[in-house]
Amino acid sequence: MIRRFGDPVVAGKRYVMRPGAYAILPLGRNLLLTHQDEPTPEFQLPGGGIDPGESAIQALHREVFEETGWRIAAPRKLGVFRRFTYMPEYDLWAEKLCHIYIARPVRALGPPSKAGHMAVWMKPDEAAHRLANEGDQYFVEQLFS
Repeated sequence: MIRRFGDPVVAGKRYVMRPGAYAILPLGRNLLLTHQDEPTPEFQLPGGGIDPGESAIQALHREVFEETGWRIAAPRKLGVFRRFTYMPEYDLWAEKLCHIYIARPVRALGPPSKAGHMAVWMKPDEAAHRLANEGDQYFVEQLFS
């Protein structure tokens, strides 16, 4: 059974399955995160939706680069969780199936290309409290506690 985090299912809403790949990116004593300005300002693990025809690893590399400007190496899957949420940027009720990886950030090639995103370095204990969703928090806590 896949562990669930976050808000309960809203009765009467139709949820669309949205698989995604997200990365915990340690370097030295910090983690590379992304800060997203909209629709709600929040810190997140870099990552996002897996496009049709794309593997989770391909999506992970693409999304991390778009949201942080960094290239990554050696991704290794840690686990998966799901959460039910409304995604206002898509006007979509989603059942997000979140595949969590650990990878090594190897090189910054420039600023994030995804509008409204900023690369941020943060200590793991601070990240575990400031990440926007409980599933991301859980995986960071498990890895660094």
